[in-house]
Amino acid sequence: MSKIIVLMGAPGAGKGTQARLLQERLGLPQISTGDMLRALRAEDIHSTQTSGKLISDEVVIRLVRERTEQDDCKHGYVLDGFPRTTAQAEMLEKLAAAQSNELIAILVDVPTEILEKRLTGRRNCPVCKEIYNAYFKPPRVDNVCDHHPNAQLERRSDDAPEKVHVRLQTYENQTRPVLDYYRDSGRLRTIDGTREREAIYKDIAAILNS
Repeated sequence: MSKIIVLMGAPGAGKGTQARLLQERLGLPQISTGDMLRALRAEDIHSTQTSGKLISDEVVIRLVRERTEQDDCKHGYVLDGFPRTTAQAEMLEKLAAAQSNELIAILVDVPTEILEKRLTGRRNCPVCKEIYNAYFKPPRVDNVCDHHPNAQLERRSDDAPEKVHVRLQTYENQTRPVLDYYRDSGRLRTIDGTREREAIYKDIAAILNS
């Protein structure tokens, strides 16, 4: 049976990094609802997303259904950023059954104080896309890329402190119940997300192989 791997965790927990590793090493497509929404570039979606709030269930559910009907998802896929509400989780149950897929939920757990530093401190180079962090991985020269000395580092609009607060609060209020949904069904696995990415990946791989 093919697997739907649901990566759970707050913004900044490292879900995207682990989803990319799973795609590279297991050949399963990474499906990021955030990336899909950004690609739409619709004004109402963009303004809602940059404010740190969640897009409506109807929009996200439609995107996920359409994306997972494509051929590359026939043998399973990795979901990054979905489901974020219990309504989305219930929709995913129906979708998994229709696709004859087994669903596995994995929580990458990181304390709030670390999440805040990961997000508010995150910067990227507009030229080479190298990612830095003012707290954990600062550039040699403040706010300047190590590889491109003429490039000033940029911060995503939703990584501003006030937006980060909204994103984390939204996660607590709307997404935490999804963790309870999977925990109550006995399908939630929790791993320590404060470690290096390879250690985290090793734990995820062990869960998938068990």
